[in-house]
This record gives sequence, structure tokens and C-alpha cells, in this order.
Amino acid sequence: MIIPPNLVPGDRIRIVSPAGKVQKDKVLPGIELLEGLGYEVLVGKSVFDRYFQYAGTDRQRIADFQEAINDRKTKAIICARGGYGSVRVASETDFSPLLEFPKWLVGFSDITVFHAILHNMRIASIHGVMPAFFFEHKKPAKSFFSLMDLLSCGKSHIETAAHPQNRAGVCSGELVGGNLSLIYSLQGTPWQLKTEGKILLIEDLSEYLYHLDRMMQNLRLSGQLKNLKGLIVGAFTEMKDNDSPFGKSVPEIILEAVRDFDFPVCFDFPVGHIPKNLAVLLGGRYKLNVAETCHLIRQMP
Repeated sequence: MIIPPNLVPGDRIRIVSPAGKVQKDKVLPGIELLEGLGYEVLVGKSVFDRYFQYAGTDRQRIADFQEAINDRKTKAIICARGGYGSVRVASETDFSPLLEFPKWLVGFSDITVFHAILHNMRIASIHGVMPAFFFEHKKPAKSFFSLMDLLSCGKSHIETAAHPQNRAGVCSGELVGGNLSLIYSLQGTPWQLKTEGKILLIEDLSEYLYHLDRMMQNLRLSGQLKNLKGLIVGAFTEMKDNDSPFGKSVPEIILEAVRDFDFPVCFDFPVGHIPKNLAVLLGGRYKLNVAETCHLIRQMP
């Protein structure tokens, strides 16, 4: 696994919007925050463009993203937001320069598409907060500091409270995953996640409970749950139900899908579409300990 170098003040960070449109006033304070820490921040030409629900046309978004990938002086690419649109530009973006000049890719939600591509290329990336979410109550959020610790020092140790439906156990393995809907959408493509021997992280937003069941059953039937080392369940935010109730909660749906396996499962992990969205290194090796509390600790090389 290729691990990009840690950031130091003076390094160049590029902001791109490869997916949904984003409001300038939500991103500019985050850019100022990065600049205040001593980083050079360049903003892509189409970051604030609008083409229906996208941040510019597919061609504009590809051009911005490719420029950031190709720039040898850029040390990190931080996506402005998720939304929808990453899958539309993925196949026409050339990620190969990152093999020779690795740099960090940061984002979550729809950005899971790019995390999956990089993971298949054996390049680590960061599932973490984006500039539109750097602040909470007008102050830099804990999520932001978590991201900067990982970018600058490689630190990643997250502790969370016990959940009554956790499944206890200890495991070690490479961390993969992201947004479950995007993982599901990549099934059968060249970027389908390779989960054997891995710790899988999942989170999602505004999905129907029966959709969650469909996605989990897909992972089960495809064999992607069979040989997991562990499962980390982040926030499943604003979940919806039909007029005729599905009849199971989020933890119940997930536990049913993994009932034939004995790996540890940690619920309510602080990642996803929530204010406390802590950064994790996808492609990094971690130890997961699910007991009275849940610990995820990066195992440094």
C-alpha cells in the first residue's frame, strides 16, 4: 500500500468539486482555516460552478480533478463536498500519476468512488471531513482537527462508547469502505471493493430501511462479508421507512446479514453524515477492539 507523505506547512493543497455543487460561503472559511495553518491552497476553476445539481459539467469537473492529480507540487486534494456525480467522471480521470507522485485524497460520501479506485491501485486515502463541514458552531470542529492530525502526523486512534448490539472481539487488518450506497453501486465494476481479510467501514444517509437490507444482502451474496476481519458501522443518518414498516432497525438489518460470521462488529462509530465525522486512513492497517468501549487504532509500519 502506497502511503502519501505527511503534510508540512507550506505544502500545496488543492480544493476540487468532482461531484455536487457547493455554496461558496460554506467553503471559503475552510480554505481560510487551511491557509491560517500555513498551507498554500489552490481552488479549482469549476469548484463553485453550477450545472444542474453538479459543480459544473462532467468535462469541467474532470479537468479540475485531473489538474490537481497531475500537479507534482500538490500534496493533498480535498474535495469540497460529496452529493452526486463522482461515478460520472471516474472512468475518464487518469489516476496513474498518483503512483509516481502520491498525494492525499480526502472526502467522504460520494467521494467513496475515488477511495475505491485508489484502494484497487493500492494507494491509501482519507475518509474524512470536507471544507463545507470544517466548522461546528462557528468554531473549527473536532472532525477538522482529526483530519489534520492524520494528514500531518499519521495519528489515528478513535475510541467510542459501547453499543448494546455490538459484537465483541479483537482483529487487525487493512481498513476499506465508505458510503454503503456507493460501495453497492460499484459492485460488478473494476472498482468493486476487495474485502477479504479487511476491516470494512460503512455509513449512509437518507436511505430506506429496505434499501439497506438489499445492499447488505448483496454484500452477503457476493461473498464480501464472508472473510472480513471486522465490521465498523458508522452513522446511518435520517433513515426512512415505508408506510408499511420494514420491521427491523439498522443494527438488526446489519446483524442479520452477518449472522453466519463471527467477526467483531462496532455500531455508532463516529464517521459519516454527522458533526463528529472523524478521519480514518483507508488502506491503513488498524487494530479493532470491540469490548466495553470500541477502539480503532492505526498500526504504524
